[in-house]
Amino acid sequence: MRGRIVKSTGSWSSVRTEDGKITPCKVKGNFRLKGIRSTNPVAVGDWVDFKMIDDVNGIIYNLEKRHNYIIRRSINLSKRGHILASNIDQILIFITLRDPETTKGFIDRLTISAEAYHITPILIFNKADLLDESDTDNLIEWLTIYGKLGYKCIQTSVTENVNLDEVKAVMKGKTSMLAGHSGTGKSSLINSISPSLNLKISDISESHRQGKHTTTFAEMYNLDFDAQIIDTPGIRGFGIIDMDKKELSHYFLEMRALLSECKFNNCQHLNEPECAIKKAVGKGEIAESRFKSYMSIYGEDENENYRTVDY
Repeated sequence: MRGRIVKSTGSWSSVRTEDGKITPCKVKGNFRLKGIRSTNPVAVGDWVDFKMIDDVNGIIYNLEKRHNYIIRRSINLSKRGHILASNIDQILIFITLRDPETTKGFIDRLTISAEAYHITPILIFNKADLLDESDTDNLIEWLTIYGKLGYKCIQTSVTENVNLDEVKAVMKGKTSMLAGHSGTGKSSLINSISPSLNLKISDISESHRQGKHTTTFAEMYNLDFDAQIIDTPGIRGFGIIDMDKKELSHYFLEMRALLSECKFNNCQHLNEPECAIKKAVGKGEIAESRFKSYMSIYGEDENENYRTVDY
């Protein structure tokens, strides 16, 4: 039988067949021997073949080729990755300027990962109702940086019903992965546009002004307006893995446009002379925060655990 994984907790996965039936399945014992480098051999969004082993449970014996996926470096195993979701159309990156604060470095890591696997990033600037006048300049700066790159940016507020219809419109007919720090309001927003789903939500931790984890495992849901979402646990840091450093600049859209203008074809934009990328940064044509993200990712040692970037 063929089905799609809608939830995976490690040893067990929930597989939904095309007629809507959900079957708990284990992964066949030798599945990990097929060259899969991730800590999870199957992920939410995967299409698989399985067979029943009793009246209730099944066993997964084949994984169909993935169209794309989002992978991050495993927190405890730095040389291996963890696939958050596969076979998706777009990633909705939830961003808050406060309670909790999202960093530009975090956004950049997610957007270049999406670019690398041909996934459309959409930036959701949530909790607009919490912003005061002192936040206005920051918000304009962020919207300018990412808007100039061509990324769709949507300002939202659940409590004031701001632009929720626009979010709903971009999700319709798509499979969307939701990503962001805990507390950025992913579940609250989805509950507002699809009340029947009733995702669990939690308050902000007063001690650290960060969200409390309410989503433990990635899970796929069908919404009531012809849309699918993959809700993922809140991500504190996002470590890049399985990306050739020589190709890294290709996934920064503003850098990609200037690569042919560098003196050397293999310019890595570090200390090379007549580098078009560094010239553009100096002129303010490329945001300094974006170049910092490039340098941070390029300089990471894959043998070390990822540390959160604060800029």
